[in-house]
Amino acid sequence: MRTDNRTIKNTIISIYFILVLFAILFATVFKPILMFDGHLFHIIIGLFVAVLIVYFIARFFEYDSDGTNLIIKNKGLILTDFVNYREHKIEIPKRKVVGFKIYNYLVFKSLVLTVKNSEGSSMKVRFNMTLLKKKKTKYVRQSLKKIIKENKKVKLG
Repeated sequence: MRTDNRTIKNTIISIYFILVLFAILFATVFKPILMFDGHLFHIIIGLFVAVLIVYFIARFFEYDSDGTNLIIKNKGLILTDFVNYREHKIEIPKRKVVGFKIYNYLVFKSLVLTVKNSEGSSMKVRFNMTLLKKKKTKYVRQSLKKIIKENKKVKLG
């Protein structure tokens, strides 16, 4: 099964554009010192926090469980065609997947995958899947449950 959240890219670019446009208008046209005399610092901090939240949440998520390998990829949505500095990718055989957990916080959703090493110990790998739709999250959950069930069957048999 293959799934991703590529349709959200235009929305994130629009949000960045609106935030930058608002910051430019705020700094040049509205003369912020006169309008917001005592609250200028709070407005600047609010804009900065909004940009940081969008930056950390806006990640591309791709899941591919076709074939013998499981491929999961995270990368940034902005400037990824030119500078791909936020890419996090794992490609492992399905038989090495031991478990998973999907954490759903208020504004952040992550997938923690437990994978068995070549030495026999297990390691946890975290992926950001915040912008993945609920239906696609359900499909990822079903696929991972199926992989783990098959691994247990092979282990017992």
